[in-house]
Amino acid sequence: MAKEELLEFEGVVTEILPEARYRVRLTNDHEIIAYTAGRMKKNRIRTLAGDRVTVEVSPYDLHKGRLVFRHKDTPSGGEQGGSPRGGQQRRPQRRF
Repeated sequence: MAKEELLEFEGVVTEILPEARYRVRLTNDHEIIAYTAGRMKKNRIRTLAGDRVTVEVSPYDLHKGRLVFRHKDTPSGGEQGGSPRGGQQRRPQRRF
């Protein structure tokens, strides 16, 4: 027997709550409480207020959900390329 189908919505994190929970405003203007999925915790994916996310919601309780994906948006302010550590330059290796 198959599991119940989960509903997927996109939204924006509006507030960070205690115990790894977030308040998310969905694209249809509903607000839900969501927690971080285990795979996001395992891979240490950080979520901040203002991030665009995908949320899975059970059809039985439409007020709670699970964050399953954080979308990568293009950085604003002209930060393109750059070094991987945010401004720190790598020193050239010394050859002996």
